[in-house]
Amino acid sequence: MGMPTIPFSLLDLAPVCEGSTPSQAFANALDLARHAEALGYKRYWLAEHHNMPGIASAATSILIGHVAGGTSRIRVGAGGVMLPNHAPLQVAEQFGTLAALYPGRIDLGMGRAPGTDHATARALRRYYDNADAFPRDVQEVLHYFEPVQSGQAVQAVPGSGQDVPVWILGSSLFGARLAAALGLPYAFASHFAPAAMDEALALYHRDFRPSARLRTPYAMLALNVFGADTRAEAKRLATTQQQSFVRLRRGELGLVPPPIDDIEAFWTPAEKSMVAEALACSVVGDATDLREGIAAFVARHRSDELMLTGNIFDHAARKHSFALASQAFIDTRLA
Repeated sequence: MGMPTIPFSLLDLAPVCEGSTPSQAFANALDLARHAEALGYKRYWLAEHHNMPGIASAATSILIGHVAGGTSRIRVGAGGVMLPNHAPLQVAEQFGTLAALYPGRIDLGMGRAPGTDHATARALRRYYDNADAFPRDVQEVLHYFEPVQSGQAVQAVPGSGQDVPVWILGSSLFGARLAAALGLPYAFASHFAPAAMDEALALYHRDFRPSARLRTPYAMLALNVFGADTRAEAKRLATTQQQSFVRLRRGELGLVPPPIDDIEAFWTPAEKSMVAEALACSVVGDATDLREGIAAFVARHRSDELMLTGNIFDHAARKHSFALASQAFIDTRLA
């Protein structure tokens, strides 16, 4: 098809499904990462969330260590660490430790949202106004990864002089502007907040300033993928994520729900349009649908890399979906 060759990666939240436990979620995460490695995925990223019973990736760096230790080639990282929740020094130490354990395989993506609610942010002893300090905090983390200068009062041990690629994550123009100004790779959260995607990418490319870390802009977009052997089954699998979105909006915290046959009976028209907007960047269907849908998304948005995600209730069905997606890349000469 003459499509550009781009890498594909996987974003996971270590979902805790109804009837399951965090222990099982962690076993599934490692199994999925090994599966992704065998299928040719470039990276496997985990995202930090707190106070959400259906997401077990709160202690993101610990889980990254677990996954990196059980795999051999795939890059493993944070997509992302929510920097307002952390002291920059501790982030540098944690990822410096991971990079010392698994050289050349660790990525650090950092986001500005707290990834939680006010009460939990307070419980983490961090405060929302820290989001305004995000650019300064990012630069502080970058500073700790630099080689130690003589007379440097505080250093990250381990961390100093470590090769840890740092990414800026975002769903607005703010992150795009910062990634461009600092000359860092940029990952856009198009899998749940696609509204500003095209504008953010254009701004990032237009304002990008080369840095010691990155010579030319490098942008990654996220895409929801729900693949199955039939279109009807794929649509049914996607109802897990649709329900999760609606429940979150309703303020109902819970475990990841099983798919349902009649999603129309579950949501109101307003909820349906909210989900359609949030999950606009989704490809749902059989192998042919995935091949065509992924190729169309790549052709339209021209990102340098694609990060696939998809919260599917059944672990075997989830693995199968990511296998179909990887085949779509190979079939369209994307990979």
